[in-house]
Amino acid sequence: MKNPLISAAALLLALFLTTASLSGCKDSSSLSSGDATSSGNTEVFSGEDYENSSDTQNYSAQTDSEMFTERDYRTDYDENESVIIRLNGNSASASSDSVNISGTTITITEEATYVISGTLNNGMIIVNAPDTAKLQIVLNGATVASETSAALYVLEADKVFLTLAEGSENFLSNGGSFVAIDDNNIDAVIFSKQDLTINGSGSLTITSPAGHGIVSKNDLVITGGNYNITSASHTLDANDSVRITGDTYFTANAGKDGIHAENNDDDSLGFVYISNGTIKIEAEGDGISSGEYTRIENGTFDITAGGGSVNGEKEASDSWGAFMGRTPGRSLSSDTEDDSKTSMKGIKAAADLIISNGTFKIDSADDSVHSNASITINGGTFEISSGDDAFHADDTLTISSGTINISESYEGLEGLHVQISGGDITIIADDDGVNAAGGTDSSGTTGGRDGMFGRGGWSSTASDGTIEISGETLYIQAAGDGIDANGSLTVSGGYIVINGPTQGDTSTLDYDTAAIITGGTFIGTGASGMAQTFSESQQGVISIRVGNQSAGTEIELKDKNGNIILSHSPELSFEIVILSSPDIVSGEEYTVTIGASSAQVTAD
Repeated sequence: MKNPLISAAALLLALFLTTASLSGCKDSSSLSSGDATSSGNTEVFSGEDYENSSDTQNYSAQTDSEMFTERDYRTDYDENESVIIRLNGNSASASSDSVNISGTTITITEEATYVISGTLNNGMIIVNAPDTAKLQIVLNGATVASETSAALYVLEADKVFLTLAEGSENFLSNGGSFVAIDDNNIDAVIFSKQDLTINGSGSLTITSPAGHGIVSKNDLVITGGNYNITSASHTLDANDSVRITGDTYFTANAGKDGIHAENNDDDSLGFVYISNGTIKIEAEGDGISSGEYTRIENGTFDITAGGGSVNGEKEASDSWGAFMGRTPGRSLSSDTEDDSKTSMKGIKAAADLIISNGTFKIDSADDSVHSNASITINGGTFEISSGDDAFHADDTLTISSGTINISESYEGLEGLHVQISGGDITIIADDDGVNAAGGTDSSGTTGGRDGMFGRGGWSSTASDGTIEISGETLYIQAAGDGIDANGSLTVSGGYIVINGPTQGDTSTLDYDTAAIITGGTFIGTGASGMAQTFSESQQGVISIRVGNQSAGTEIELKDKNGNIILSHSPELSFEIVILSSPDIVSGEEYTVTIGASSAQVTAD
């Protein structure tokens, strides 16, 4: 009677293509037995003023000292030297004739510090001072409700500093409509035509059932305070920039975007800069959106956009995938929204998006982190659940460090060029784990496959997309391609594990021109129907068919001395195994064990 283990080993050996690599061709017919191939707007502190520049190319090196003036942080005031405004329901009083009071309309006309307390029913505070005036308004237990306009309207001044007094609770609101009082389209509870800075350590609650929460037609700066804003439109909206830092606690419930900066007249303006703060946003539109660049240096972010990933739409444009019954792929395009479609991204920038640190929890119906240009991740901790791409850059996506956990996505990382040099990255994707998407064919898909059985069918030219992986840890569990380079793939370092796909029309590795490995550890498993392996290598590669193996089956690779080089238990079923490591030497023999069965293979 034969030893059961020997019988199992013999059966497994028959399934292996020993000493053979998977072909670099996408045609499944190339995987027949015996086939083998070798493998700026910047701001400079000058007194209390901002110096604006249209040169935004230096924003990657911007610091707080360039973004915030000393005066932006200053919250102190002397009440004995301030103008006191007391709100008394349907009336008000002031200690200076620089304040004009007409019923429940209070107009501030000169540069000074104004301390406001009390309650004003159906009224508003207007700032109409000389255009050279820098004035401070201190809210110290103030409640202002305006039925048909802004509670605070900054019409004219050089700059207004709104301070939330320590320990104070302040409430500003609109009643549900905005009726014109001049030529300006007032559409927010705080509406400023001029630069506006808000600071302090008190709290401010804003209710805007018909418009925005806070609007500045120039720069909107926040350096401290506790904010709770509910608005039918954007909670924060600025033409030139939104800048947030310091001990800022910001909670937003927005009918449109949580934080929005956009300048329709000057493409160099409309940016977002955040270097600190605790920011929680629930937005029916985007969490954070900029018409120019976005730069985040630090902070804690909890963003839900469009109701979260449960509301995501998987766009249908891939006729091959649709025919095979899998979720269709889509082409890489800029973020153009038609009038009927609301953008529901977590963090979105029309230009470059740079994140250097911080903690991010993002649940979005659309892309979680999106740029119409390039994205750079230099650090941070990310918990991502996306109804579309977790990270999407129309140009280059660069990750140099950080901890990224993508628990749900259509595609995990997508860009024309994807560069990963560091970080601890985990991706679960309904389609591709990492996708470099470039040229498109007429069906809107990127890249191309031969026909279903390797004969005819549609095709397209290879794109110039690139994926470069040189460091740290990358774990991918994908229902589509694990790594899809519509162009070329280069691996020079890191520890890469790919589980899946399990369907015949998808592949652990998918590339158009070349897949080169010169360093690092690679463990890949998946379906065999359209499988590819590395086309070139400077270290040993083992690529084998293993029949149908169930999820959890252990893979173990030993050298001729019995030392374990690699071991892995895939979380999805698999038919092929691709292994590469600096410890694997081309031409040497190794023992591969799948479950309880073993076979000898020679590395390419």
